[in-house]
Amino acid sequence: MSALSAEYGRMQAPAGPERRGVLSVGRFVLPRLLRRPVRVLGRLGQGEFTAPPFAATILSGLLIGSSLVYGASLGGQLPGTVQAITARTGFAVDQLHVTGHRETSEIDIIDRLELDGWTSLVGFDASAARERIAQLPWVSAVAVRKVYPDSLEVKIEERKPFAIWQHGNALSVVEENGNVITEFSGGRLASLPLLVGLGAARDGVAFVNKVRAFPEIASRVKGYIRVAERRWDLRLDNGITVRLPEHDEDKAIADLIALDRDNGLLSRDIAAVDLRFPDRMVVQLTQGAVERREASLKLQSKTSKTKAKAEKRI
Repeated sequence: MSALSAEYGRMQAPAGPERRGVLSVGRFVLPRLLRRPVRVLGRLGQGEFTAPPFAATILSGLLIGSSLVYGASLGGQLPGTVQAITARTGFAVDQLHVTGHRETSEIDIIDRLELDGWTSLVGFDASAARERIAQLPWVSAVAVRKVYPDSLEVKIEERKPFAIWQHGNALSVVEENGNVITEFSGGRLASLPLLVGLGAARDGVAFVNKVRAFPEIASRVKGYIRVAERRWDLRLDNGITVRLPEHDEDKAIADLIALDRDNGLLSRDIAAVDLRFPDRMVVQLTQGAVERREASLKLQSKTSKTKAKAEKRI
């Protein structure tokens, strides 16, 4: 009877926080995450706590592991240890995706990433890799992103080539602002405008755009030659050099086009057209044309003398 009364009393007891398994102090209820640790500590204080199986082994392993980590940290070997462990647990870089590169070799990019086959994505320094890749000549901007568990993404933005600059015996690819990108090595960049002379790379973009406004001449230009950093010469596809004035280049080019349209000037056997003088144009013949002209003049002189002697006899 007493057992039934006790059971009945338990059934009638109010279902407070303690009955629901919720620890509370006054009106304060502990968060769910803290309830189990508090119960364990309470049992430990009352001598009711029993250590789980293999607890000593686990604690020993934790102690040894922490000692190894501490020793590696003191010896400066912690990054290498982390790399080795994480690389062999599925975080080794296995895939590389490179986009945006056209002139930059993918081999050069991989070389700057410094991957060795067991590089861990966890310990990989993306910022340092980005700085190394940014030093490549064609690279304007670069982003390096880690994609877990085993991939790297590299996005490249390259500098835009404008022209080939000849200075002395060297050929360089330059941007519109005149900055040198790299040495010229041929290939598809050979179709870029050729700028020749000191100051040509710096001042080239404005002049090239001015000449492009005259497609009849621009399509025939093979070289833009800067003279004494003051004025320009044009080297045409047939070898003729057009010497332009220091100012009003567009007017001089328009006059040249008119002369060629009316008289076929640029189709003749000439070496240069000098447009530097406002009141006249000077045409320089080729060496072959000069020799032919001299031979023609000698023949005319000889013919004139023969004719004069014949008239005297009569």
